Amino acid sequence: MIIRKRPSAWRLFFIVRGSIVPKTAPQILATMLFASLVVYSHGVFFRKDLTFTAVPFTILGLALSIFLGFRNSAAYDRYWEGRRLWGELLVSCRILSRQVVTLIAPGQSHDDLNALRRRMVYKAAAFAHALRHHLRETAPEDDLRPLLADEDLQAALGSVNPPHAILRSLSRDLEQCLSLTLIQAPLAASLDSTLASLDRVLAGCERIRSTPIPFSYTLLLHRTAYLYCFLLPFGLADTVGLATPLVVGLVSYTFFGLDALGDEIEEPFGTQPNDLPLSALSRTVEINLRESLGELDLPRPLVPLNYALE
Repeated sequence: MIIRKRPSAWRLFFIVRGSIVPKTAPQILATMLFASLVVYSHGVFFRKDLTFTAVPFTILGLALSIFLGFRNSAAYDRYWEGRRLWGELLVSCRILSRQVVTLIAPGQSHDDLNALRRRMVYKAAAFAHALRHHLRETAPEDDLRPLLADEDLQAALGSVNPPHAILRSLSRDLEQCLSLTLIQAPLAASLDSTLASLDRVLAGCERIRSTPIPFSYTLLLHRTAYLYCFLLPFGLADTVGLATPLVVGLVSYTFFGLDALGDEIEEPFGTQPNDLPLSALSRTVEINLRESLGELDLPRPLVPLNYALE
């Protein structure tokens, strides 16, 4: 995620980091070069005059703008839902930590009991890291090893769904608390409800990750945007003249930029600059949970590097 203050009006035109320009520059330059060729030839190719009036391009541009708006709105809805789910994850993990510390054998404190509480809270922190790696399809071992016992770590790494394996392990811990009468049944139901909310977060993130915007929808938008930008010079050459490449470049920057930005935020759990900062969010969960146990040696929050927060 790009995090930076709004620049001045002058610097606004020279910012590259956080801009979509590097990704769309080849397409923009291609349309400008093609527009220059159209102006040079006066729109005549193979002895045929291919210039048109600007009217059809005005109508098509309006339709394409509406189409891009709908598509980017759908992409942003996915992005915002992903962020909402991770916000719910943070809240649920905090609630789980508070419940573990206060509801399991309240008023009692000894080494075995404190170890049980610590193990359950650490598993909640491990769940956040495991979910991040599960969504990004990366190896979670380095982040999980400091938080899980060897048996739990091997179970998570050997599972096709590590975050769900951690939730199952937490359920077994809750079952152990019930069997040892460390927690009353009504309170255990409350804690189990919190585990269920974590499971819903997992399912919601998996739904976004595994159900992209239909490919035919995206393909139609790509084709229309490219056709429009490459045909636009034929509608401007006679009226705009030598400024045609500049106008085509500005229009291409807008359409190709919106298209590329929609592609990025459509999959909000990736590692591109405009994706959600899952590493920072999972680190925040770990810090909050370990602090709830009274620990002082906490990991440092992640900060933006070159304006990008991972």
